[in-house]
Amino acid sequence: MPSGVRVKICGLRDQAGLTSAIEAGADYVGFVFFEKSPRNVSIQTARALAVTVPAGIAKVALVVNADNDFLDHLTADVAIDMLQLHGAETPARTAEIKARYGLPVMKAVGVADASDLDVLVSYLQVADQILVDAKPPKDAALPGGNGLSFDWRLIAKRRWPIPLMLAGGLTPDNVAEAMALTGLRQVDVSSGVESAPGVKDPDLIAQFIRAAQR
Repeated sequence: MPSGVRVKICGLRDQAGLTSAIEAGADYVGFVFFEKSPRNVSIQTARALAVTVPAGIAKVALVVNADNDFLDHLTADVAIDMLQLHGAETPARTAEIKARYGLPVMKAVGVADASDLDVLVSYLQVADQILVDAKPPKDAALPGGNGLSFDWRLIAKRRWPIPLMLAGGLTPDNVAEAMALTGLRQVDVSSGVESAPGVKDPDLIAQFIRAAQR
């Protein structure tokens, strides 16, 4: 694998999808804890899946504006390696979660135009990584996983003090172009490797990871 290329397969809901991601060479596997999402999993399901993930693959829990009660339960019951905050969590809340749970935190930031980069910058001092996603439409039910991309030129070839991960509308057909244009070496995909909402396609997962590694 080229140095530094890391791929996250998000929204895994069952053993078949998880096994496909692992066998294809995923570096991160993501579990979604958001009831409105077709990729939502229960803590019980995630616990059973997480114990089958080999060492060296990061298990990421995606949450949306979760309170401490839920996060206490999640972190106590599921062997996760990273929390992904995909809601309207402020920089202060992000720092609070990182301190409380002692886990690396990835903050998702939606980008539609250059003004959104100011929001991204506000998290650089408190998050361990930033997931740069397409900003959802105002009427969208989901904060991510909508299959939308943004103008990758907005973040192209800039230097960042912490790792960034590119998300939003990525597919096996465009991931290589997206990485070349942005200079980012980490990518995240969910709907782009599905045959139906929430249903991961093993062939698309393998194609996506191969394309990213090229």
